[in-house]
Amino acid sequence: MYAYIKGIITEINSTYIVLENNDIGYKISTANPYSFEENQIYKVYIYQHVREDELSLYGFKNIEEKNLFLKLIEVKGIGPKMTLPMLATGSVSGIIDAIERENILYLKKFPKIGDKVAKQIILDLKGKMVATIENIKQPDNDELNEVLKGLGYKNNDINKIISKINFNLPIEEQVKEALKLLLK
Repeated sequence: MYAYIKGIITEINSTYIVLENNDIGYKISTANPYSFEENQIYKVYIYQHVREDELSLYGFKNIEEKNLFLKLIEVKGIGPKMTLPMLATGSVSGIIDAIERENILYLKKFPKIGDKVAKQIILDLKGKMVATIENIKQPDNDELNEVLKGLGYKNNDINKIISKINFNLPIEEQVKEALKLLLK
């Protein structure tokens, strides 16, 4: 079982990416392949799905997304191919919130999720997601946003690089990191 693979994205397709590591290209199905950039180094969290007639890799940009994926595929009637579109169109916190609040309408907005499956997700996962919610920390990037806007950068450009910033650093270091990424 793989935890993650770190390498360079060499190909982006509508349903997968190819991540090269030590001259081996791994085809990895992801929820949002276009959130990756070609020729950039990424650490992709991996789930290896093994069946009698299938061996697939599923990849995630962060551990919270992978953990939610693992919880969802434990639900009766849901597999990896049903879970990826959920992660592609919904946020991790939004899906968890819908489960905890028993919001069937929110869950039914995802492809192939009907009333029966939505109720099964809630039945199987409600109450088990609280620890996952507490682990999701939204970085406080307001100060960095304001500094970058003050330097003349547009929201679009800032949003493209904000997820790559280490928010544990002092604001001065965050700005340096952001400027390096913006000037590439």
